[in-house]
Amino acid sequence: MTDAKAGTGAQGLPARPLLVYHDSWYERPATGPAATTLATLPGYMNLVALSFVRPDAAYPGRLDLKETGLQYGFPGTVLRDAIALLKQRQPGTRVLLAVGGANYANWDALNLDALVRLVQDLGVDGIDLDFEPVSPGCSVRGRVRCLSDAMWLDLVARFRAAFPRPLLLTVPGWSIGAYGEGAFRDAQPRGPHTGSILNLLRSPQAAAIDLVSIMAYEGGPTFDPWQAWQAYRQVWKGPLALGVQVPPSQLGGPTYTVPLAEQLARNVAQDPQGGMMLYPLLGRPPGTLGPDNPDGRLLAQALCRGLGLDGCAETLR
Repeated sequence: MTDAKAGTGAQGLPARPLLVYHDSWYERPATGPAATTLATLPGYMNLVALSFVRPDAAYPGRLDLKETGLQYGFPGTVLRDAIALLKQRQPGTRVLLAVGGANYANWDALNLDALVRLVQDLGVDGIDLDFEPVSPGCSVRGRVRCLSDAMWLDLVARFRAAFPRPLLLTVPGWSIGAYGEGAFRDAQPRGPHTGSILNLLRSPQAAAIDLVSIMAYEGGPTFDPWQAWQAYRQVWKGPLALGVQVPPSQLGGPTYTVPLAEQLARNVAQDPQGGMMLYPLLGRPPGTLGPDNPDGRLLAQALCRGLGLDGCAETLR
């Protein structure tokens, strides 16, 4: 594995990934690319997921984003040029389209042709496949099996066929998605998503995935993000990112402070294929900002320091 501070590893994935979800609904209006936050991202935010694109996106071309799901308050031409400017300023940064998420779930009407053309026209580097079934239908008696397994396998295969390498394909998994078997059979909390990603990560289709990230938030007061990291690591041996969220937590925890985020990143950095993830980058909590009530900017800097990346004093402009 290449050094964390030195460029990119296999398939163009940053060697020490810090994945940030660039929340289109919070991006400021802009009349040109240089006025966007996107174009000014520091280099340590080396994997950027533009959030979110509908699986059933309608895209007529000509950078008309109205029916794609992205909520940027400027034309698609400005978004394209902001991506190009970001890459010019930060050659090691990779940009993805985050497809799906909690609010876009019409996977039965998946329009891969539209997504392929959108990736080409925007000049991005791949897809973050954010499939979040509300009811995965998991049985945790013995070997975990979920009704959503077949859909996961099908989606990963179809997306990789549509977006061949060197385009990137990354996958976020549920906080408790690797619980329910082995040393983590009884890990708490339990819920509908217990074990929901296990069968994907041990399937042949997993070879198509370049990075797995853990949505290690909204797990409730008994959820331990470091335990979730260890559970994912027991089944997935490739690049793995532990995700933190801008507070407050809607489900009672964990609440990510600057010290907690930095310590978790420091722990993850002991793994040569470890990285971190942040959602949502432009998010801001209510109240006075500070180490115990951080926005996305403060958390990103904490993750940068914990991972041992360069330039952590730089923030969004």
